[in-house]
Amino acid sequence: MTATTRILLAEDEALLRLVAVETLQDAGYDVMEAGDGNAGLAILQSDQAVDLLITDIKMPGLNGYQLAEAGLSLRPQMKVVLMTGYSDETVPEIIRKATIKVFHKPFNFEDLLLFIQQIMPSSRA
Repeated sequence: MTATTRILLAEDEALLRLVAVETLQDAGYDVMEAGDGNAGLAILQSDQAVDLLITDIKMPGLNGYQLAEAGLSLRPQMKVVLMTGYSDETVPEIIRKATIKVFHKPFNFEDLLLFIQQIMPSSRA
Protein backbone atom coordinates (compact mmCIF):
# COMPACT_ATOMS: atom_id res chain seq x y z
CA MET A 1 0.00 0.00 0.00
CA THR A 2 1.34 3.42 -0.95
CA ALA A 3 1.62 6.00 1.80
CA THR A 4 -0.43 9.17 1.74
CA THR A 5 1.29 12.04 -0.02
CA ARG A 6 2.38 14.76 2.41
CA ILE A 7 2.10 18.27 0.97
CA LEU A 8 3.55 21.51 2.28
CA LEU A 9 1.53 24.48 1.01
CA ALA A 10 3.26 27.87 1.31
CA GLU A 11 0.92 30.72 0.37
CA ASP A 12 0.76 34.19 1.89
CA GLU A 13 -2.84 34.87 0.87
CA ALA A 14 -4.77 33.50 3.86
CA LEU A 15 -8.10 32.81 2.13
CA LEU A 16 -6.51 31.01 -0.81
CA ARG A 17 -4.34 29.00 1.60
CA LEU A 18 -7.36 28.03 3.73
CA VAL A 19 -9.43 26.87 0.75
CA ALA A 20 -6.49 25.03 -0.82
CA VAL A 21 -5.64 23.22 2.42
CA GLU A 22 -9.27 22.16 2.93
CA THR A 23 -9.57 21.02 -0.69
CA LEU A 24 -6.36 18.97 -0.50
CA GLN A 25 -7.30 17.45 2.85
CA ASP A 26 -10.79 16.59 1.57
CA ALA A 27 -9.06 14.77 -1.32
CA GLY A 28 -7.14 12.70 1.23
CA TYR A 29 -3.76 14.44 1.24
CA ASP A 30 -1.82 15.08 4.44
CA VAL A 31 -1.27 18.86 4.30
CA MET A 32 0.94 21.21 6.29
CA GLU A 33 0.65 24.94 5.70
CA ALA A 34 2.94 27.94 5.88
CA GLY A 35 1.90 31.58 5.60
CA ASP A 36 5.22 32.64 4.09
CA GLY A 37 8.49 31.33 2.73
CA ASN A 38 10.34 31.52 6.03
CA ALA A 39 7.72 29.39 7.78
CA GLY A 40 7.85 26.94 4.87
CA LEU A 41 11.63 26.71 5.10
CA ALA A 42 11.42 25.99 8.83
CA ILE A 43 9.19 23.00 8.07
CA LEU A 44 11.55 21.81 5.32
CA GLN A 45 14.49 22.09 7.73
CA SER A 46 12.64 19.95 10.28
CA ASP A 47 12.45 16.16 10.30
CA GLN A 48 8.85 16.18 9.02
CA ALA A 49 8.31 14.28 5.78
CA VAL A 50 7.38 16.39 2.73
CA ASP A 51 6.70 14.75 -0.63
CA LEU A 52 5.43 17.82 -2.47
CA LEU A 53 5.98 21.53 -1.93
CA ILE A 54 3.32 23.81 -3.41
CA THR A 55 4.32 27.45 -3.13
CA ASP A 56 3.27 30.79 -4.46
CA ILE A 57 6.11 32.52 -6.30
CA LYS A 58 5.37 36.02 -5.00
CA MET A 59 5.55 36.12 -1.21
CA PRO A 60 7.08 38.67 1.13
CA GLY A 61 10.50 37.79 2.52
CA LEU A 62 11.60 34.43 1.15
CA ASN A 63 9.81 34.06 -2.21
CA GLY A 64 8.71 30.85 -3.88
CA TYR A 65 11.82 30.51 -6.04
CA GLN A 66 14.08 30.86 -3.00
CA LEU A 67 11.95 28.43 -0.99
CA ALA A 68 12.02 25.88 -3.81
CA GLU A 69 15.79 26.14 -4.21
CA ALA A 70 16.44 25.87 -0.48
CA GLY A 71 13.96 23.01 -0.17
CA LEU A 72 15.49 21.05 -3.02
CA SER A 73 18.97 21.47 -1.57
CA LEU A 74 17.64 19.84 1.61
CA ARG A 75 15.33 17.32 -0.08
CA PRO A 76 16.50 16.63 -3.65
CA GLN A 77 13.75 14.05 -4.32
CA MET A 78 10.91 16.38 -3.31
CA LYS A 79 8.57 17.55 -6.07
CA VAL A 80 7.76 21.26 -6.30
CA VAL A 81 4.80 23.14 -7.76
CA LEU A 82 5.25 26.89 -8.18
CA MET A 83 1.97 28.77 -8.44
CA THR A 84 2.08 31.93 -10.50
CA GLY A 85 -0.05 34.39 -12.37
CA TYR A 86 2.81 34.97 -14.83
CA SER A 87 3.23 33.44 -18.27
CA ASP A 88 5.86 30.77 -18.97
CA GLU A 89 8.16 33.33 -20.57
CA THR A 90 8.71 35.10 -17.25
CA VAL A 91 9.58 31.96 -15.28
CA PRO A 92 13.37 31.87 -14.82
CA GLU A 93 15.29 29.06 -16.45
CA ILE A 94 16.75 28.10 -13.08
CA ILE A 95 13.46 26.55 -11.97
CA ARG A 96 12.96 24.50 -15.11
CA LYS A 97 14.07 21.26 -13.48
CA ALA A 98 12.39 17.89 -13.72
CA THR A 99 11.23 18.09 -10.10
CA ILE A 100 9.68 21.56 -10.52
CA LYS A 101 6.38 22.25 -12.26
CA VAL A 102 4.57 25.54 -12.78
CA PHE A 103 0.83 25.87 -12.17
CA HIS A 104 -0.84 29.05 -13.38
CA LYS A 105 -3.31 31.23 -11.50
CA PRO A 106 -6.17 31.78 -11.56
CA PHE A 107 -7.26 28.17 -11.27
CA ASN A 108 -10.03 26.04 -9.91
CA PHE A 109 -9.19 23.50 -7.24
CA GLU A 110 -10.33 20.54 -9.31
CA ASP A 111 -7.60 21.42 -11.83
CA LEU A 112 -5.06 21.65 -9.01
CA LEU A 113 -6.00 18.15 -7.80
CA LEU A 114 -5.66 16.74 -11.32
CA PHE A 115 -2.28 18.47 -11.69
CA ILE A 116 -1.03 16.93 -8.44
CA GLN A 117 -2.20 13.47 -9.51
CA GLN A 118 -0.24 13.85 -12.76
CA ILE A 119 3.03 14.74 -11.07
CA MET A 120 2.66 12.35 -8.14
CA PRO A 121 1.21 9.28 -9.91
CA SER A 122 2.75 6.69 -7.59
CA SER A 123 1.28 8.24 -4.47
CA ARG A 124 -2.28 8.45 -3.40
CA ALA A 125 -4.50 10.93 -1.70
